[in-house]
Amino acid sequence: MSFRGGFVVIETIENDSDELVRRAAAGDRRAEQTLYGQHRQRLKRMICVRIDQRVAGRVDPSDIVQETLAEAARQLPDYARQRPLPLYPWLRQLALSKVREAYRRHVQAAGRSVQREADIPLPDHSAMDLARCLASSRSGPSRRLLRGEQRQLVRQTLERLGEAAREVLVLRFLEQMSVAETAAVLGLSESGVRSRQRRALEQFCRLFEEIGDAR
Repeated sequence: MSFRGGFVVIETIENDSDELVRRAAAGDRRAEQTLYGQHRQRLKRMICVRIDQRVAGRVDPSDIVQETLAEAARQLPDYARQRPLPLYPWLRQLALSKVREAYRRHVQAAGRSVQREADIPLPDHSAMDLARCLASSRSGPSRRLLRGEQRQLVRQTLERLGEAAREVLVLRFLEQMSVAETAAVLGLSESGVRSRQRRALEQFCRLFEEIGDAR
């Protein structure tokens, strides 16, 4: 656990064992279960952060985790050869694809493309969870964030924040991804992640106060 800018961030350990990946890709079921067991709860947390409530009422996040791990088992031999990403970011990518599929099936208007995380709005419960993280920080905006009547203000601030800034905050503080994992997902260096996170926090604080004062 580390403290960055007044926020408590859980630095997860990526138990990306080359030997486990090799054995699982070769058909070792025990190695596969161990490998995926390390990440099952993290995947469920990510899905709960991202999933629209209209989808969550119809699809259990645990079912999406199971579908993700089944897909991972099919793709693992190719993954073991190519290693396009560290293991958890790769599993997360597969899970996000399943979340997008569920969103298209249950919510999306016909004809609209859903290809990225940004194409699925951040659910209200996740927006408020992020607000609580910010409100608990000495460097965050005022504790007005904790009051229920500020829900719309939080949403407006996040919408004005911009995709790149919003996403780094969600990855770091809601999904609780490490700097290294976030760098792999965003295609940045670790120093680039830290810089983007710092700028995003500063921008959120400024926008929140500006929007609140304008009311």
